[in-house]
Amino acid sequence: MSKLHRITDGPTAADLAAIEAEWPLIAAELDLLDAEINLIYADDHGGPTVLDWRRMRRAEARVTRVAAELAALPAIRRAVA
Repeated sequence: MSKLHRITDGPTAADLAAIEAEWPLIAAELDLLDAEINLIYADDHGGPTVLDWRRMRRAEARVTRVAAELAALPAIRRAVA
């Protein structure tokens, strides 16, 4: 029989700091995913509207902008991120 072992190791402070630093990009990518899902849904229900396409373009632009901001961080902060 195998026994279940409780995992007590959690993320380190550095891991949590990296997640915190990347959170704006994660949030932007989730918004992009949501916009893509809405386009797929709209395609099955009469087609996407102008507003749907605008939302998609804005989400794509936000991902690009936030990714560029993260890439521009100094190397020391990027090591944490």
